[in-house]
Amino acid sequence: MESVPVGEEGAASGEQALRTTAALDGDGTVIAEARALAAGFLARVQAEHGLPVSQRAVDLTQLVVSELVTNARKYAPGPVLLDVRIAGDMVEVVVWDSDPVLPVARAADAGRVGQHGLEIVMAVAQGFEAQREPVGKRITVRIALLDDPVGRSSDATPCKGG
Repeated sequence: MESVPVGEEGAASGEQALRTTAALDGDGTVIAEARALAAGFLARVQAEHGLPVSQRAVDLTQLVVSELVTNARKYAPGPVLLDVRIAGDMVEVVVWDSDPVLPVARAADAGRVGQHGLEIVMAVAQGFEAQREPVGKRITVRIALLDDPVGRSSDATPCKGG
């Protein structure tokens, strides 16, 4: 796993862009490494930049990273790119892979064993986007940095697919 540390990239209108990026390639251990990268990033954002990050946000970010990276490794040949960044009061998890087929959530089925990952991601996210790229696709998931009694941010970005 190759990682770019937290830094200032593409900051607009005086805002600091906080992000970490990794190219993931290799065996199944990259999934655990990706979760650790995301958790470490959020810990640094909180410690070094003073942004409030709830434990729920850390847990959900790790869950989303795990599900998205697992799916990318399972269905797409080649490397996976992971980008975790702060966007206002949200953490955005962006995963790119080489498969152009956009994911589709299956109908809820309590009797089905497995294949609930996308359902879970969409249930915990404040925003979800799936976009085709010139090569492959990019999935973006937004998660609130702070807890909300109903589990949603009042200024949630609408979900959309592309």
